[in-house]
Formats: sequence, structure tokens, C-alpha cells
Amino acid sequence: MTDQHDYFERFNSPALDEILGRPFPVLDDGFVRVVDYMGNDSSIVQAARVSYGKGTKKVSRDRELIRYLLRHQHTSPFEMCSIKLHIRVPMDCWRQWIRHRTASVNEYSTRYSIAINAAQKTAPDAWRGQSETNHQGSAGFISPEEGRLFSLREEELHKLTRDIYNERIEGGVAREQARKDLPLCTYTEAYWKIDLHNLLHFLKLRMETNAQKEIRDYAITIGHEIVSRWVPVTWEAFNDYIMNSQRFSRLEMEILQCLLKGLPDAAQKKAEEFGWLDRDKTGVLFKRQERFEFEEKLKTMDVQVPWL
Repeated sequence: MTDQHDYFERFNSPALDEILGRPFPVLDDGFVRVVDYMGNDSSIVQAARVSYGKGTKKVSRDRELIRYLLRHQHTSPFEMCSIKLHIRVPMDCWRQWIRHRTASVNEYSTRYSIAINAAQKTAPDAWRGQSETNHQGSAGFISPEEGRLFSLREEELHKLTRDIYNERIEGGVAREQARKDLPLCTYTEAYWKIDLHNLLHFLKLRMETNAQKEIRDYAITIGHEIVSRWVPVTWEAFNDYIMNSQRFSRLEMEILQCLLKGLPDAAQKKAEEFGWLDRDKTGVLFKRQERFEFEEKLKTMDVQVPWL
């Protein structure tokens, strides 16, 4: 018979305990740190095998279970773990962050307090160009020579907006109104509490190479510095089955089957049937995001794209 007290055991993570409160720097003046947490890998196993209390005592079998749960998207056991982070982040990055509505949030208020006197700066060699394939993303970099002017103008703008803000505050203008012209690069702070299942979803989206670099820097820091210490078995499975794996649609599978049979012409014909290879009057392929993404998948597997 299972000891009822087994259900009330509190699982902790010594590796995470060691970094509680330690800020990990991100960008030029941001950070992320752990305030508190609940559970670890054992909590996931316990939830999945609730009738067994602690579950199996063999670590290898617990690892197999966690990997099975993540591989087959049985997500509820991962919701038994949660974490509270204290973050300092530019407001434009925070706008993307806050779209993940599966967390509890308390943000620094510039209605009650003076706005944080820090703004994210961009080095001359860090100005990115607009992507031609992803309209909401970037690709490559502007030359450092051009970037120097952008960085200089950025510095001037930051000083001007802060000076105007300070003038309003000193002149008695309400904080809620004085703040209205501060740039989006102004840093804000927040407490962000989220369960492990939804945190992994956040990391999946924000660690991708097509995510904005600034929020990707935060996601990478959270993943590598915090989650890897907190739930190492889950982190391993997450990287194996989510971050470093590929999903294929029915259309992509049909093309892949042709390529695996050594039939590149048949694969190209499939792509033509799908409308992926339509061309303009000059013979240039139309931009097709679905085709482009599939081409990138093939390249990561070192598979020759038949129509290129």
C-alpha cells in the first residue's frame, strides 16, 4: 500500500536553489533571475503516476516516462511545475513577451513610480536589415559605417526624450501623462510566473531563429541558464523532440517520399502540382513561404532541393 505521505513530498532542485536571486544579464542593461519555483522532474513523474505516489524509483524509467510524455504531447503533468522570474526587459520586447497570456504578471508601474532611467542601445554593427522572405523579421546587418549614424541619432533621441520626461515630472505633470513620449526601448521590470508546459511553449517560439533577436536572447538565457538546471531531464527531451526536430506536412511528406526513392523529377512535379513553383513572366519563382520553409528543412538534413 502506498504511504499517503508520499503524495505530500516537496520536490526541490538543488541546482536551481544555488542560483535563486542571481541575475543573468541580457542585452546591455536587462536581466532575468529566479524568484521562486515549485517542483522538478520528479513532480512530473509523480503527477503522471499519481496512483504510485513517488512512482518508480529507477531514474532511467522516470527519464523514459518524461520523454514519452513530451514526445506524445501529454502536457498536463508538466503543469505541476511552475516558476516565478524577475525580468528587466525593453518595452518593445516586453510587448511580444506579454502576448503569451498563460502566465501571471505584475509589471513595474510608471503611473506610480518614475520610469526606469535606462534604454536599450544598439551598437553600430548591430543594426539589422529587413528580411525579404519574412516581412516581420530581419536578415543580415547594415554596414557599421551606416550604423554609426543610426547609433548616434539613437543616443540623441534617448537623451531628448528623457530630458523632456524629466522636465514634465519636475514641472508637476502627472506621471501617467509625463511618460507618454518615452521610447519603446525604455526598460521595464516585471514578475512573471508560469507553469513548465507553457514555459516550454514560450521557449519553443522565442528561441527559434526567426524570433526577434532581443527576445530570443532572453529565451536562450532562460532555457540554458535556468530550465536546464531546474528540470534537466525535461530540458533534454525538449531539445530532442521539439527544438531540434522537424515536422512535415502531408505535402512535404509526398515530396520526401519521392526524394527517398531517388526520384527528384517526381518530387519537383509534386511541388509544381502544389503550386509551389509558379513563376512570373521573367521566369523567377514567386515567393512562397511554405516552399521556403520546406527548403530550409531539407538544407538542415543536407538533402538536395531538386528545383534549386
